[in-house]
Amino acid sequence: MLQKIEISSKTIIFTVGFILLLGIIWLIKDLIFSLFIAFIIAGALRQPVDYLEKKKIHRTVGSFLIYFIFIFTIFCLFILIIPPLAGEMIILFKNLPNIVNKISPVFSANFNLDFLSKNIPSLANETINLIKSAFSNVIFVTSTLFFGFYFILEKNIIDRLLNNFFDDMELSRISLIAERAQKRMSGWFWGEIILMIVVGTMTYIGLNIIGMKYALALAVLAGLFEVIPNLGPITSSVPAILIGLSYSPVLGLYCAVLYLVIQQFENNLIVPVVMKKTTGLHPIVTLIAMVIGGKLAGIMGVVLAIPTAIFIETILIEVNKFDRNIK
Repeated sequence: MLQKIEISSKTIIFTVGFILLLGIIWLIKDLIFSLFIAFIIAGALRQPVDYLEKKKIHRTVGSFLIYFIFIFTIFCLFILIIPPLAGEMIILFKNLPNIVNKISPVFSANFNLDFLSKNIPSLANETINLIKSAFSNVIFVTSTLFFGFYFILEKNIIDRLLNNFFDDMELSRISLIAERAQKRMSGWFWGEIILMIVVGTMTYIGLNIIGMKYALALAVLAGLFEVIPNLGPITSSVPAILIGLSYSPVLGLYCAVLYLVIQQFENNLIVPVVMKKTTGLHPIVTLIAMVIGGKLAGIMGVVLAIPTAIFIETILIEVNKFDRNIK
């Protein structure tokens, strides 16, 4: 006997509304990314701002001072790194055909590395797209910095934004969850900064010791890829090993050993000390989060996969604690 399944109109309306909500979220994902990054930056800089406020410095002045130091430091780092890095990258790309030819003459013979010179007309459209992309990134960075500053300036911004939608008890729960999630993500932020600096510095020193060219470019690459757990260090070692092999098998072997030593030192000493207490995520959870983030939002999704996982985990932990207290 067949059972008759009835679907109420409320269920249909809820389903359609939920699908529309997901569509809207997808359309404004850049805004969500901007707000999420600003939330992390605000958490990372909140402690020094609170410290200045305790020292009788007005929060507006303290927020502006700390934020200015933060942006100025990043700007100075770019000024110091970008010119020599760009010079090394230009030399690297000029020598790329010779490097590939030394590693694999067969591949070099079957693939013309100078194909760009034959496709100059099509570069006009690519240049226009690049300008559009750069302009879009400028807006994204500017809005993110603005949101971050506002999040620091407003001490109880969660309460002010959600005060009209939740009662006092629910609002206190949401504020507590947001505060603890922000604290964990700020720990992840500073932990990643420390890891990137340490790994980049170690790579730069090591590459210079073994006599490797393009040491600065490869070291910056290693530091940047450190933001991608597990896969980042492996990925950053590939170009260094290939370039080393183009000069001699011994140099390629030295590069492989160097990156292996740095990775082991990082996994067994630096990461446990710096990141274990801040993330507390299992490696499998980390990989799953990265795969999902990459599928949904590309590179940005991979970079924000860990803080997103930390945020979701914090919500689940705090909700579970609250449910236990009720029982």
